[in-house]
Amino acid sequence: MKTYTPDKIRNVAIVGHGGCGKTMLVEHMLYTAGSMDRLGTVEAGNTQSDFDPLEIRRKISLNATVVPIEWHDHKINLIDVPGYPDFIGDLHGVARVVESMILVCEAKRDLDVGFELAWEIAEQHGLARCIFVNKLERDSADYEGLIETLHARYGRKVVSVQIPIGHQAAFSGVLDLINMKVYKGRDRGVEMDEVPAGYAEQAVERREKMMDAAAEGDDDLAMKYLEGQELTAEEVEHGLLVGTETGRVIPMLMGSAQSGIGVATLLDRIIGELPSPVEVPRMHKEVELDPDPVGPLAAFCFKTTADPYVGRINYIRVFSGTLKHDAMCWNSTAEKEEKVHHLFYPHGKTQENATEVPAGDICAVAKLQTTMTGDTLSSAKEKIAMEKITFPDPIYRIGIKPATKADEDKLGPAITKLLEEDPTLRYTRDPQLHQEILEGMGDSHLDVAIEKLKVRFGVTVTTEEARVPYLETIRGKAKAQGRHKRQTGGKGQFGDCWLELEPLARGAGFVFENKVVGGAVPKNFIPAIEKGILETMTKGFQAGHHVVDVKATVYDGSYHDVDSSEMAFKIAGSLAFKAAAANAQPVILEPIMEIFVDAPDNCVGDVVGDLNTRRGRIHGMEPTGAGHTQVHAHVPMGTMTRYALDLRSITKGRGRFRQAVANYEELPHAESLALVAAYEKDRVHHEEEH
Repeated sequence: MKTYTPDKIRNVAIVGHGGCGKTMLVEHMLYTAGSMDRLGTVEAGNTQSDFDPLEIRRKISLNATVVPIEWHDHKINLIDVPGYPDFIGDLHGVARVVESMILVCEAKRDLDVGFELAWEIAEQHGLARCIFVNKLERDSADYEGLIETLHARYGRKVVSVQIPIGHQAAFSGVLDLINMKVYKGRDRGVEMDEVPAGYAEQAVERREKMMDAAAEGDDDLAMKYLEGQELTAEEVEHGLLVGTETGRVIPMLMGSAQSGIGVATLLDRIIGELPSPVEVPRMHKEVELDPDPVGPLAAFCFKTTADPYVGRINYIRVFSGTLKHDAMCWNSTAEKEEKVHHLFYPHGKTQENATEVPAGDICAVAKLQTTMTGDTLSSAKEKIAMEKITFPDPIYRIGIKPATKADEDKLGPAITKLLEEDPTLRYTRDPQLHQEILEGMGDSHLDVAIEKLKVRFGVTVTTEEARVPYLETIRGKAKAQGRHKRQTGGKGQFGDCWLELEPLARGAGFVFENKVVGGAVPKNFIPAIEKGILETMTKGFQAGHHVVDVKATVYDGSYHDVDSSEMAFKIAGSLAFKAAAANAQPVILEPIMEIFVDAPDNCVGDVVGDLNTRRGRIHGMEPTGAGHTQVHAHVPMGTMTRYALDLRSITKGRGRFRQAVANYEELPHAESLALVAAYEKDRVHHEEEH
């Protein structure tokens, strides 16, 4: 593949809901452009962009894949992006390195949630957009219903630039409103200059709306059009280009990714109406990064993959300068040098070695030492560091356990590689809960992560429900003696102390005070008593959870000149604490989450009702626009284990939420009893096993 100047490059994300036909559209675009001799299919598992074994088995896209195409002396870097919300991380990364998105949707009245999410992210990044209406050959295809929905949701900036010829099973081609030609059959098919009978009136009406939109894109065109002069095809295309760049126009094309109808005209529109890197320069600290191949290097890593054989592969967009093979670069984010050893152009499942990659283009580099997703490669002189990618926080969590000792040894390195590849995953070892927690964007996301651990890295884990980090404390005062005495022949063990416990304000932690007088307990044994208390607080005295907000005062005791030891007083301190705590009105504290739920207006009642069943307290509701309302509530964490899945069901995937721990409150008595009973049962079972 030859080197292209930035004005001849188009970086385009192919986005939309899972199952809308993105991967087959990319496949047919490759075939139409002559990049391959035969078509693959998702069902056969032989497409260019879905080549990961897990993608082939599940028949869905799990990873963003770069597939370049050459078309009419232009290079189009297509990036096939996963469409299911669980895998939204790649969409956030890709949005940082493309100038435009093609939003693929099925020809039906309802819009899928993946389409809406992609639209929202395109808006956030100010990306040019066009819509490709797919599956017009389906029996249930409803093109007119879709247009009504799009206009109702996004306004009249969504503009048809084509009309389908034939309906459902009779769909046979498209009428291009720019040049008023009909393209029948797969790929470009047969060109017809005459508009078929029955389409003339619709073509005139839709073309007039398209001309209105094109004229709004350019002041000179607007003047000419208002004067009643006809715009040429070139002028219309220019007006649509300018309108698309600014977001004032969203062109809508159509076809069939399965049969290839409309694919060639889509490729034409990409180079004719979607912007190049030259037309959309990026900003760095309020200064434009000029896509100049001889400028200072600024190359941004938007995705990292962890191959068990090749190692780390970084996908790079060059915004300025030229990235060269064997060059020494400066990782401005990590502030370390990097040498570019293996530079190549990714072609889906294959690759093409490169000696240099100029500004505007996308490439990949293998075996960089420190570079990760969100890092910038620059020169040591300029040290340009572009803004890192903001990924959504995980919303679903599970506990994981290595299946064997061998798996335990391999888990750490495997998890590290997995997190490098997917920044929307999070892994923590929680010593308080004695559990390893894996967090992600949903159940499917975590299922795939666990499968990757097994297939790629040979690590098998079992899963369990993530435990809730309850806390234990007291509400009253109490005194108790802790006496440890053991005589087993020879030197014995003796420790004796009296403790007083009292509650502290929430969040105060732990206070230890020594009020022993007269040498009842030698000073050198006092730290041992405190240590015994602290160890007991870590393990809990009711249900195995950490104890907080307690003051312990040792005020009396006794000792033996020979048998007393630090260990004996440590045990005595533990016994005294447990005995006093049991009589100090013990309670269990549960974490309360502050949650903000964004839900469609017609689902708000169901969302609120569901939160009420979780002992939630609603603090307010506020319209957020576009038919959505934000619900603010405080809800116990213990009731939120599967909330990500339940909210998806309630809102048909359109509800989203964010949450954080707000505070701790007392767990209701009935729930406390159940928690203590479950802990005792597990403890007894564990003792019987051992």
